Amino acid sequence: MIEPSEIAAWVAGLDARFGSSTARTAYLVLHGTLEVAVDDEAIKRNQAKARVVKVPAEKGGKTTAWCDEVVLRIVEAHPPQCRPIASIGAACGLRQGELFGLAEEDLDFDEMVIRVRRQVKKLGREFIFALPKNDTERTVPMSEGVALMLTEYIETAKPRAYTLPWEKVDGKGHTVDLLFRWTDDKHIRARTYDELVWNPALFHAGVILVPTKDARGRRQYFSSRENGMHALRHYYASITLADGVNIKELAQYLGHGDPGFTLRLYTHMLPSHERARKAVDSRLARLFALEAHGAVTELAAGRSPTIHWEPDGGQSLDDPGISL
Repeated sequence: MIEPSEIAAWVAGLDARFGSSTARTAYLVLHGTLEVAVDDEAIKRNQAKARVVKVPAEKGGKTTAWCDEVVLRIVEAHPPQCRPIASIGAACGLRQGELFGLAEEDLDFDEMVIRVRRQVKKLGREFIFALPKNDTERTVPMSEGVALMLTEYIETAKPRAYTLPWEKVDGKGHTVDLLFRWTDDKHIRARTYDELVWNPALFHAGVILVPTKDARGRRQYFSSRENGMHALRHYYASITLADGVNIKELAQYLGHGDPGFTLRLYTHMLPSHERARKAVDSRLARLFALEAHGAVTELAAGRSPTIHWEPDGGQSLDDPGISL
């Protein structure tokens, strides 16, 4: 029989690794399953109801994004062969599994876009290629800087064919020229990458605290979902919104099925009133430069602004032929 303390530890682990939303959802599934077992008299009580089990509260607040300097430090703290992974995450907004599933044939240097067609996904203890989240492929703009970086990387790494089952463990083999591989020449596993590359980079960039060591002398980093690779998507959203990309476009680039979700998530990152002020000043600079602006001249003081003003020497506004 599962003990309440085991459930409590499981929920706490999910909260630390995946965030409160995932932990709460998993708890509700377990709670419901145990309730059915109680109703069927398979067990006497629902252990998930025990007081020792603390369900994480839903975290409110606004999504925050790292500044340019923090992202640069994190990328620089990566091993050279892994820097393109973090760079594309920041510059294109791909999810972690989509980055690990990216192939050479997904890069269109003529159209200057990346076609996001698959992700590396874990099913049980096995890995597969699968469609991106929401089962939807998408196209993301590729900047000149990203194109140059990827061109240089491809020349060095020389991507080769790699095969994983498609969509299910016993699915048909799906072969692509995989861009990024681990040291064992296989696909990159998220947990391995987080523990050996991402978290050390966060530490060296000053984002998380000094790691501790376990009984075997291995470093243990204490991070959170807020500091996971998903944060690079928030950074991408912040810089693109600041430079004029609209919510609908951003939702497409990020692979959100509902632009309303994108708006709720990033509404506070939309350009402020200052951008509107700059737009007006930029487009109406000649108007504001007129000599008479802001000053009452001797000529202007002696006439009505709505009756006798004749800029081209034609009819004045008090002529019978003019009506307002």
